[in-house]
Formats: sequence, C-alpha cells, structure tokens
Amino acid sequence: MKKLINDPRAVVDESVEGFGMAHPGLVSVHPDPLYVSRAGGAVPGKVGLVSGGGSGHEPLHAGYVGLGMLDAAVPGAVFTSPTPDAIIPATQAADGGVGVVHIVKNYTGDVLNFETAAEMCAAEGIEVRTVLVNDDVAVEDSLYTAGRRGVAGTVLVEKIAGAAAERGDSLDAVAAIGERVAQNVRSMGLALTACTVPHAGKPSFELADDEIEIGIGIHGEPGRQRVGLEPADALTEHLLGPVADDLGLAGGEQVLLLVNGMGGTPLSELYVVYRRAAQLLADRGVAVVRSLVGNYVTSLEMQGASVTVLRLDDEMTGLWDAPVHTAALRWGV
Repeated sequence: MKKLINDPRAVVDESVEGFGMAHPGLVSVHPDPLYVSRAGGAVPGKVGLVSGGGSGHEPLHAGYVGLGMLDAAVPGAVFTSPTPDAIIPATQAADGGVGVVHIVKNYTGDVLNFETAAEMCAAEGIEVRTVLVNDDVAVEDSLYTAGRRGVAGTVLVEKIAGAAAERGDSLDAVAAIGERVAQNVRSMGLALTACTVPHAGKPSFELADDEIEIGIGIHGEPGRQRVGLEPADALTEHLLGPVADDLGLAGGEQVLLLVNGMGGTPLSELYVVYRRAAQLLADRGVAVVRSLVGNYVTSLEMQGASVTVLRLDDEMTGLWDAPVHTAALRWGV
C-alpha cells in the first residue's frame, strides 16, 4: 500500500483539518465530535441542510458546504457511517430557527444514525425532515443497504435542495424539492480497479487485469456482473442503458448528465464516457441541457466512473443554475 498518509487511524482527522485550513472563508471544522459547518454559522430564517457519511468519497460531503448547498457535513471514518453524537451538533449548527433537512444516502448505518439524531434534535425543538437518496440502479439489498444505494445523485439533491433553501423556501418545501430530485435521478457505475482502505492495507476486492466490475458500489461492493475489458463506448452502454430504462425516459425530455470519476480515472477518460452517454441519450430523443464531469463522489483511488441522469423540469433547472460557492462546486458568484 502506497498512500500519502501518516497514521492510518488519523487519516480522516488530518484530512478534514487540512480541508478547513485550505478553505477558512467557506467552512469551520469542529474536531470533537468531528463535523464541518458553514463559515459564519447558520443563516437566520433559512432552512439548514445537513448531510454526511463515511469518508473516502471526497469531495462528498464537506466539499459541498457553503452558499447554495449544505450548511453542515458529518464525515465518518473511511467507509463508515458517522455516529449520532456528531450528527446532532452538526444539525444544531445548521439550524437557523426554521428547521433542518437531512440528506441521507441509503446505507443502513447512515439511515439509522441520522434517524436517531433527528429524533434527539426534535426532542430539543429542532424540526427535521429527511430526504433519502437511493439512485443506484445496479443492485437491490447490497452488503450495506436495504434497497438501492445512494451514490453520485446525492450531489444533485444537495445542490438543488440547497438552492431552494437559499431562496427562502419553507422546511417542507425544501424537503419536497429534495424528494423530487431523488425520485427523478438514477446512477450506475463501474470499476477498473479496486480501492484500498487505509486501515485495511489491501484492495477491497480482486479484479483480473482484463476484468471490469459493472454496477460497483462506492464502498467497493460487488455489482451486477463482471465482464471482459471492452472499449469505453461499450462500457458506457452498460451503464447508460439501465439508468435511462429505469427512469423511463421518453423523447422530448430534458436531463442533466453527470459523469463522475471514482477517484483514479483521468478527466480525459471521463469525457470519452460523457461523449458516448450524450450520444445514447440523443438517440433516445432526450436533450442533455445541463452537464457535470469530474470527481464528485469518489471511492478513494478506485479507477472507474459512474453515469447519473436527472430528469429536469423548469424549476429544477433554475435551482441547478442558482449561485453556489463551495470548495467543490462554484458558479454564479
């Protein structure tokens, strides 16, 4: 194992500390319990947004704390859900007096711990709504979940719900737009190589040099199938087809297309995937009107990619275009 780390047990703490030092105008880091909040604290009268999950998926989630997205993020240990004792103060830090929305990826630990934290916050007078993200079409009931996993579509939920909160929508309205995004987004990924969790010291699974894992999870969970090495266009078809079919996309619809890197794939290759995915959508009569390409929800240093499609309406498109200023996403400001 070769990694730029010191003690494997200190990776998350040291990484988050460095993140805070690099972005002091955007975030504040709270070390014990560990969470990241928006610089300057909660915005009075604005619905707060909180998300979190195991580390190793950077820039998710701390990279999306700031104007137009999250008010706080809770990083757990690598690939391990954060505990309620960190989620509770993060929720308190995000509360501007009108309630907080938790955006939760559908992993059993995340769901249970955020649910516990929401109940305890409610007992203290903070209204909490929860939006569950379960966009992965690859498998149901994986090693970490009951039902579909939450993957790269999480970024789109955070951005659009965050914009709704920033414009002053009510707690129920912000939760409703988050739910609408979650219901209209689907993703699927593949892996060329495994990743290595620092404290494990070895790859999370074995892939032969000529094998690709289709439908991989962001924790290295197995997917739908293993196939032999194929050209990028063929591999992209393995991803885009199930995503579009599951959404039931029809000709004339408009979508946002996200091609997400898993951490170790060059941007040049991601654009090769984007090219074919956009062509396949055009063949279906679907217009790609918004796009995003890059490393947004990763799996440490895994080589691979995922394709995410969001069915857009006019409101969601406007909220996507709204100003955002975070470490990982910035436009309109």
